[in-house]
Amino acid sequence: MPFLQLSGLTKRFGEVVAVEDFSLAVEKGEFVSLLGPSGCGKTTTLQMIAGFEQPTSGHIMLNGRHLEEVPARNRGLGIVFQTYALFPHMTVEENVAFGLEMRGIDKKERARKVAGALELVQLAHLAKRYPRAMSGGQRQRVALARALVIEPELLLLDEPLSNLDAKLREEMQLELRRIQQEAGVTTLLVTHDQNEAMALSDRVAVMHHGRLMQEETPFHVYENPKSSFISTFLGKTNSLAATLKTTNDEGSALDCNGMELAGPPAHLRPGPITVSLRPERIEIVEAGEAVVSGPVIERIFLGDQWLFRIETPLGPLLVVRRNRGQREPEHGETVHLAWTPHHLRLLPKEDGAA
Repeated sequence: MPFLQLSGLTKRFGEVVAVEDFSLAVEKGEFVSLLGPSGCGKTTTLQMIAGFEQPTSGHIMLNGRHLEEVPARNRGLGIVFQTYALFPHMTVEENVAFGLEMRGIDKKERARKVAGALELVQLAHLAKRYPRAMSGGQRQRVALARALVIEPELLLLDEPLSNLDAKLREEMQLELRRIQQEAGVTTLLVTHDQNEAMALSDRVAVMHHGRLMQEETPFHVYENPKSSFISTFLGKTNSLAATLKTTNDEGSALDCNGMELAGPPAHLRPGPITVSLRPERIEIVEAGEAVVSGPVIERIFLGDQWLFRIETPLGPLLVVRRNRGQREPEHGETVHLAWTPHHLRLLPKEDGAA
């Protein structure tokens, strides 16, 4: 039996369905992210697990016990919010010890556990400091230590890094993964940040309109999205309206804006589809090797990468090139583009899609 099992979880607020028939299994020690745009139901799902919201229907099982009727304070979960929620009048060690004190742990044992938690998050040297004298990253690590010191069965993280600047957020992602692995605690993260979910997670559960759309490893979800929504939400992509003409075990034939393209085998019926092509899969080649050609209409330098927008017969295409310290095409310069058929992802055409 999975360590955490969500079965048919549904939450309605009046006529609004926030979460609908959501099922997910999480194994002990796993790090799983609930990923999706604002309003997709991911935070409501976390709040039902935590006990802050009651499910309209469905079940929550943790380590063999039903949680629906267990009060939030008795669920034994560690929770970290984006706002840190530290007591400003308490030192770091006092903040971390608070949960243990509420559980009646004696002073000597509290001191031992607090020291271990601060060592885990590498803040032992700041035990006597107050939160106001600490950086955002340090305060978030204090919040993590406070959640972990009670030795929770499950750690819930609600957008814990969203208040940090970009560079610090990247650093804290590495720290958070290290801390989770060293603690060995089963972790569920809520985030709208695709890069964060992919960097931290063993598996990603993508949500949309309250429903689970796809749940697999970050690599598999990125490389093999099941829908146009997932392909566009999880990183940059070129989404092209096309018609699937024929398909067999060897490949498929596509009509895209009047051009004949070769694609991979498809488990779809012939007819209108969406083709997804990641920008990093497109190569700039010699004219004789090109699938399409066109002028550079935009180029952006991103430090480690160049991002180009090329006008082509298929429509504008995004192309990502690794910065190799060499000359790159200029604005207005004609370039020749190619890709292999198996890099195309053929997806069902969704309602409202072009």
